[in-house]
Amino acid sequence: MNRFLSRRSFILIPLMSILKFIFTPKEVYASSASSAEDYNLTKEEWKNKLSPESYYILREEGTERAFSSDLNNEKRKGIFYCAGCNQALFSSETKFDSGTGWPSFWDHIKGSVETKIDFKLIVPRTEYHCSRCGGHQGHVFNDGPMPTGKRYCNNGLALKFVPE
Repeated sequence: MNRFLSRRSFILIPLMSILKFIFTPKEVYASSASSAEDYNLTKEEWKNKLSPESYYILREEGTERAFSSDLNNEKRKGIFYCAGCNQALFSSETKFDSGTGWPSFWDHIKGSVETKIDFKLIVPRTEYHCSRCGGHQGHVFNDGPMPTGKRYCNNGLALKFVPE
């Protein structure tokens, strides 16, 4: 029997097509995400509003170096805001030291983030963005502390901290 027409091929080809359909990421990128009217800025307007490093992270879905953010060691009470639009994203009450080198939180402020699947490292990861301006914040993993078991691993340059 021709090796391309084996029973295994008849099973695997449709299965892979179904999996590709299920795991295909939404066409939502930080630079094109639909967002609130006030934050639907052009590429040039975002470049003028943000530092080059923050622009790379928030609008081009970049990542800063681990242990490079001062917010990783922030222990005061307060709120962490999106550096792009000042929307409140996280409370200091949900911050914890994950040992990863990035500010980490076990929960976000309700309605403040939206997620999508990211295949940049081939293995699917859940990426999250600010729900107001679409700015890329980081990735969420299922290895955080209770009560949620989540770890929102955030880029420090994508945040602004305001102490209470």
